[in-house]
Amino acid sequence: MEYNREPCPWRIMDDCGGAFTMGAICGTLFQSIIGFRNAPSGFQRRFYGGIMTVKNRVPQISGNFAIWGCLFSAIECTLIHFRSKEDPWNSILSGALTGGVLAARTGIPSMIGSATVGGIFLALVEGFGIMATRLHADAFAHHMQMYEMENLPEFHGLPPRARLGFTGAPVSTESVTVTRQVNGNGMEVDRISKGR
Repeated sequence: MEYNREPCPWRIMDDCGGAFTMGAICGTLFQSIIGFRNAPSGFQRRFYGGIMTVKNRVPQISGNFAIWGCLFSAIECTLIHFRSKEDPWNSILSGALTGGVLAARTGIPSMIGSATVGGIFLALVEGFGIMATRLHADAFAHHMQMYEMENLPEFHGLPPRARLGFTGAPVSTESVTVTRQVNGNGMEVDRISKGR
């Protein structure tokens, strides 16, 4: 799940522009290769053939990507509004509905097939995103655990309220002292120091 996206009315324009850009970049790469391969022999002719194919095909590809992104975001924002929550089901349903709407001119069987493919594709994307988020969260939690000093063998004798968060090696056991001080804001804090 993505939490750094634009709020819903502006998300439509953001996704539309992002999809157009992605279509322009990917379309330019693929169409230049196709035009280069299909042109007559000779480097200059092949280069010119790649440029002409890009000029002829990339605007249509970019427009199709932009329409898909705009429709997907509009349906997703509508689902977020009516369901009053933002979860992976909104994206999955939006992918299915977008696929169905874009295939509406080709008939009902084609709409059902496109909706199924769109829903399955977005379910795979959302599932992979959730899995990656959980793996990163577990790794982050493992490194940022707070250890109670009284339970660590190196810190016997310290008060139970004293805690240490670390990602590296613990402080050695040579004369660790805990002193209570007042900081600049007038709050009492425990200061853990290591004697030399």
